[in-house]
Amino acid sequence: MSTLAEAGDTKHPGGLTITTGPVTTRWQITGQLAPGEKHNDPEFPVEGEAFHAWTDPESSDHEGLLAMVLAQAKSPEIHDVERWSTRAEGKSKQGLTIIFHNGARVFVRKL
Repeated sequence: MSTLAEAGDTKHPGGLTITTGPVTTRWQITGQLAPGEKHNDPEFPVEGEAFHAWTDPESSDHEGLLAMVLAQAKSPEIHDVERWSTRAEGKSKQGLTIIFHNGARVFVRKL
């Protein structure tokens, strides 16, 4: 695993690459503040029950591997993780939406 910058990607300011065997995938990471929150506001983390994990993914399922890592972190700030490939309308897209208890979201999009 490396950052996109370390992998030579200068187009996307934030993200990472994952390599398992001969397969490398690139993931862009962007965030959305909680409703009503501003960038200059102090951060007040909201904690709650951590989301539930699912079964171990295949090593070639990088979207599943990212979700598994988040689940195993058991962060009390994360409310849920949605896998885009499991949505009825999104089967052709891979990525994650990480939903925090305070309403903030992080989007992890496969490039």
